[in-house]
Amino acid sequence: MGLDDDALRAAIEAASPQPGFLALLQERCPYAFAAHPVFVSARQSARMTALVGAIESVVALPAYQDEVLKRAPAIARYQPGASGVFFGYDFHVSNTGLGLIEINTNAGGAMLNALLARAQRACCAAVQDLLPAAATVEAFESGIVAMFRNEWSLSGKTRPLRSIAIVDENPEAQYLYPEFLLFQQLFEAHGLRAIIAAPEALQLRDGVLYCGAEAIDLVYNRLTDFYFETEASAVLREAYLSDAAVVTPHPRAHALHADKRNLVLLSDPGHLRRLGVPESTQAVLLEHIPRTEIVTAANADHLWGERKRLFFKPFAGFGSRAAYRGDKLTRRVWQQIATGGYIAQVLVAPGERMLSEHDAAPALKFDLREYVYQGQVQWTAARLYQGQTTNFRTPGGGFAPVYETPDASLDTQGTAMPVDCGGVGCTTPEAH
Repeated sequence: MGLDDDALRAAIEAASPQPGFLALLQERCPYAFAAHPVFVSARQSARMTALVGAIESVVALPAYQDEVLKRAPAIARYQPGASGVFFGYDFHVSNTGLGLIEINTNAGGAMLNALLARAQRACCAAVQDLLPAAATVEAFESGIVAMFRNEWSLSGKTRPLRSIAIVDENPEAQYLYPEFLLFQQLFEAHGLRAIIAAPEALQLRDGVLYCGAEAIDLVYNRLTDFYFETEASAVLREAYLSDAAVVTPHPRAHALHADKRNLVLLSDPGHLRRLGVPESTQAVLLEHIPRTEIVTAANADHLWGERKRLFFKPFAGFGSRAAYRGDKLTRRVWQQIATGGYIAQVLVAPGERMLSEHDAAPALKFDLREYVYQGQVQWTAARLYQGQTTNFRTPGGGFAPVYETPDASLDTQGTAMPVDCGGVGCTTPEAH
């Protein structure tokens, strides 16, 4: 089982939002799609889902919100009606266990994964049932539109949603710009006007947000200026705080979910008890969230000594930028980390996906991403890569579909990936 290149081209051409889209995707995202799928057991999948539910239950606690928001910028304390779309819960799953690595609040790739799902082919009858049906993919895409309409309703709007702006800095230069085009096409296919814009293209006139002559009801926010602090985001910030437009995801969602310091609270039993988290929920969190602490002057020497078992990330990091495995750290980089603004997280090894039993092709690392809305998992995807972190620069790597098998033995064998899927000598999950 694997990616069918002809089927992928056909799926892309069928979904093309404009002439030349395939060429744009190949030029901009040459390693967006991995050649092989990733397999997880039903038990692993259930454990990830249970952890998502446990975290969402803690985030809903007033005590947790009070503690997190008191250290966040003031804008995060504004409470809009919208929940926030496309949370991304990222996991490492391997033969040493399952660990949540981080949570993102503007997780990209959902539309690319829908496209990828249409291009999968089974190479043997035993795994045919693992592939998602076309109706499943269509339901996922319809659910995306319903999610944005729900965000509109949650914000107290009674008339129908009419227009959406997909907003990012210099959007046409973004790596995932092709996905913006797919979102634009999806929205328009469901009767919504959709534009792609930079934040500085927005104007606020008479209490209404505009992009040119187009009135904007809702902003699908893809910015990494999470708290709208730059000059370019000034209009968006004002529109958000004045409720001139619905903005999703938004600063409050980022503060409550994606600030890496939250992992300190969620992985410490003393903090969890103090917040009033039930013991059963604590057990789920402590089993699957690696212990995390803030790097300070007081603990810097200790953390340097323990660095080989740690991973270091900035509080508001994204896309693996400025994130480092401790065993790869130089003294120069460590001096930057030790000045503050970083968390240290116990290292959880990523899973590995063997590509072949018959040659020396190196295994690729992978992580799993669960796209989540209001605590419900919408879709699960994998990202295959080589190097310290996911990078979409690895030949044969990129987004990969995730197929769930009922084989409980997969838990004791790590991810127990079938190898040679999509080629001669296919090995099914049951035969591995």
